Amino acid sequence: QVQLVESGGGLVQAGGSLRLSCVASGLTFSSYHMGWFRQAPEKEREFVAAISWGGGATDSADSVQGRFTIARDNAKNTVYLQMNSLKPEDTAIYYCAAVQRRSDWYPRLPIRYDYWGQGTQVTVSS
Repeated sequence: QVQLVESGGGLVQAGGSLRLSCVASGLTFSSYHMGWFRQAPEKEREFVAAISWGGGATDSADSVQGRFTIARDNAKNTVYLQMNSLKPEDTAIYYCAAVQRRSDWYPRLPIRYDYWGQGTQVTVSS
């Protein structure tokens, strides 16, 4: 059974930092690209960042470029999202997701992901 478990969310003041972690089990982690998405109340789920199976390629949304960094440790079956200079508009539930490595990769499309975690709440106060 595949499980993705996020942690590291919380309440932080604007300008602060958080590091999210997502630990995967039940799959061969190094065979999966990983992504982070977020969903704010009454908004659609949106892409945040993604990283390829080996970490050699990354992608991130324009809204977080220069502030958020995605990384992975295949030995620990873990993907991270380092979030700096947080803004109130970053408030959302953050989800990690996994998609099996294939010839094509569409990191920004939620529908292309195979597995999802339960999410972790990030709240940024002004």
